[in-house]
Amino acid sequence: MSIRLLVAATHPVQYQAPYFQALAARSGIDLKVLYAVLPTPEQQGVGFETPFQWDVPLLDGYEWGEIEDVHGTDSPGFGALSAPRMRAQLAREGADALLVTGWHSKVLVQAARAARRLGLPVLVRGESNDLAPRPWWKRLGHRRLFRSFTHFLAIGRANRRFYERAGVAAERIFESPYAVDNGRFVVAAERHRPQRNELRRSWNVAGDGFCVLFAGKFQPKKRPFDLLEALEQARKTRSDLRLLMVGSGELDTALRERARERRLPVTFTGFLNQTEIPRAYAAADALVLPSDAGETWGLVVNEAMASGLPAIVSDRVGCREDLIQDGTTGFSFAVGDTRALAACMTTLAEDPIRAAAMGDAAKVRVVSHYSIERAVDGVVAALDGAAVVAHET
Repeated sequence: MSIRLLVAATHPVQYQAPYFQALAARSGIDLKVLYAVLPTPEQQGVGFETPFQWDVPLLDGYEWGEIEDVHGTDSPGFGALSAPRMRAQLAREGADALLVTGWHSKVLVQAARAARRLGLPVLVRGESNDLAPRPWWKRLGHRRLFRSFTHFLAIGRANRRFYERAGVAAERIFESPYAVDNGRFVVAAERHRPQRNELRRSWNVAGDGFCVLFAGKFQPKKRPFDLLEALEQARKTRSDLRLLMVGSGELDTALRERARERRLPVTFTGFLNQTEIPRAYAAADALVLPSDAGETWGLVVNEAMASGLPAIVSDRVGCREDLIQDGTTGFSFAVGDTRALAACMTTLAEDPIRAAAMGDAAKVRVVSHYSIERAVDGVVAALDGAAVVAHET
């Protein structure tokens, strides 16, 4: 006896694949994921400014198909993708319930509304939070939009508050924490740990220096220039501080020029794919994510913590309330306050033994509380709450 659960998603995502694989493996769930597009390397590289494909399997371990009659392309913008025949496809698939991965694309909203017209429960797992003010018309729009969903999967505390402030009743919200494949990063950290000194030398990081890491797209919302400024300030008292910048993007050239002008000890690795990024975690001593409220979560923090690193994040990063226990798993600071960021970096650099202990605590927290398994538990609880009945498959 199984529940036929369909998922509507815009495209395969490296973070979602383990989630879907775990859903498919859960007893009592018959899963199929429907994608609107399968990106080309050029489409995948938008924001990174370089074409690529993820080097981990995104389509293995679960049943998947394509949404029919999709109009448009996988480009930024709510209306870029449209699928006017979703209702007919959902009916043919014989779904008992639908899960959509947000409302950032028209095709996802179309899927949700088509499912509601068929009388199906609709679960939604979006990333939005209440950390940035919104105009009244957008708040009203969310309240109206949320009528298309019957149950809400909260990825964290700020995400839950966002739903509650939009008028969603508490009994319709279920915990489904945002998570990465913790096991993969734990194993990779153990594998690369013996190579730590060699990795640091390859990236020109002094063996006894304290290395902070930035990993992600080089784009304005992540405020990477704040990190360069904070590094310059922190080095006035801790000259052993180093910075490893992993990624690429529109600010790449400007960041390299700033680091060169200020003579800062920064190594730019370029883009590192999923199987390569654990080497950077092994080489570093702490992660820094100085983003503004556009960083609705920051799964790079999950990755780093699973790899045994403490994290320093701004107070506008979506995961802060969930993952950062100040002084235990990392530190937080007011977004844009480079002096406070410098102080956090200095505090860790002055006591590397404490920093390592905080990294151990960070790993325990993310592995025990923010796992794919707990995320799947939330889906199962929501399906139970929707009184979805299993049937023979």
